[in-house]
Amino acid sequence: MKPMNTRERIARMYEHREADRVPICDTPWSATLERWRREGMPAGADYNEFFGLDPVHLVPVDISPRYPEKIIEETEEYKVYTTSWGATERNWKHAASIPEYLDFTITDPEKWAEARKRMTPTPDRIPWDWLDKSYPKFRERGDWLQARFRFGFEAVHAFTVGTERVLMALCTDPEWMVDMFNHYLDMNIALFEMILAKGYRFDAVSWTDDMGYKQSQFFSLNMYRELLKPVHQRAVDWAHAHGMKAKFHSCGDIRPFLQDLVDMGIDGLHPLEVKAGMDPVEVKKAHGRRLVLHGGMDALLWDDADKMEAYVRRVLPVMKEGGGYIFSTDHTIPSSASLESFRRIIGVVKDIGRYT
Repeated sequence: MKPMNTRERIARMYEHREADRVPICDTPWSATLERWRREGMPAGADYNEFFGLDPVHLVPVDISPRYPEKIIEETEEYKVYTTSWGATERNWKHAASIPEYLDFTITDPEKWAEARKRMTPTPDRIPWDWLDKSYPKFRERGDWLQARFRFGFEAVHAFTVGTERVLMALCTDPEWMVDMFNHYLDMNIALFEMILAKGYRFDAVSWTDDMGYKQSQFFSLNMYRELLKPVHQRAVDWAHAHGMKAKFHSCGDIRPFLQDLVDMGIDGLHPLEVKAGMDPVEVKKAHGRRLVLHGGMDALLWDDADKMEAYVRRVLPVMKEGGGYIFSTDHTIPSSASLESFRRIIGVVKDIGRYT
């Protein structure tokens, strides 16, 4: 079989057919990139090109309330700042970590009503210049393009309102939460319909909605079905109506939700977080005929290349059977992964991930 480009490889996975090899779509933390540059990756090098990975581009739009952004404090180690979502965050400059959320502007339905008025779908929320410049290059090269949506539980609790406050509101004021879920989705749909009207096309719609943590979930299956699943279903239906796949990311243990995700028509699932309780082989056996599985390579093993290689050699042959698998770490590549160990494992993947 002749070599394929990224779009051809991933399309084959969504068709649950074999390609020339398993696609490799993985993403490092900024701290990981710092380490790789110290260890020999040229400054300014694109890591996808450097390692020969399969580039996937997420095309974003701005659905935020557009609150003022400013830096409150900055040191050598971290920066504290406000976001367009009204959150105050501390982000560590040299650590592989998500931000620490310190404060929020939207804390009740009344403040949400004020923010909602600021969230209207206007063309200036779309990165037209970037699209005009990058889209032809991505398409000519055969990269995979995903429309990046932001809505649902994670967008509300992590970026906008705060986790404890949202978990309480799901019980005490579910109408508020559902209105936020739906308005965020409405904003995404309206803006991407403007983009589609200009002739741009995408291969998938993707969104992040972390519904689990280690060995458990943030809410029950019944609560999911009542409050959030209908919003997810709307996103899936919109994607399919426009000829795109629906790609869903959720960290944590989401085993109780898997059958519902399959039944609603989700096409791809990422990242299969092993340390949280997700066994990629078991998920493959149960749902691999209908779901494209992306991830499942235990991030905790990156500091020992021998252990990671043994894991890859055990798990990858099962995951790649019949197509439907994209290789990556079960989250972002940690800074424990050295340049040499990552290069070594990618070589192994390209070898045993071949279909011919």
